[in-house]
Amino acid sequence: MKVLLKLLLNALVIFAAAYVLPGVNVATYFTAVVVAIVLGLLNVILKPILVILTLPITILTLGLFSLVINTLIVLLASALVPGFEVISFWWALLFSLMVSLMSAFLNNLK
Repeated sequence: MKVLLKLLLNALVIFAAAYVLPGVNVATYFTAVVVAIVLGLLNVILKPILVILTLPITILTLGLFSLVINTLIVLLASALVPGFEVISFWWALLFSLMVSLMSAFLNNLK
């Protein structure tokens, strides 16, 4: 039940971020739910592999390269989910920052 609530909250955050950012488009709320599921799966499966492979670059940039990894995951999700469109790398970066901050804020409200 708690996982479903987090999923719906993340979908709401994705939908709100897409509403605010003109470079990101989410067709419906159902699409936002699918995007939340895909982003969750990519973060669980693909992100640890990318973090390990890019560890030297991440250390040299003092962790800032992890933002690039998050951005690439958002761009991959936009390629996988129909109805979710991100125009450029910079919009994906801003979207990932916005979703991360809003999700952290909402998940800390208990």
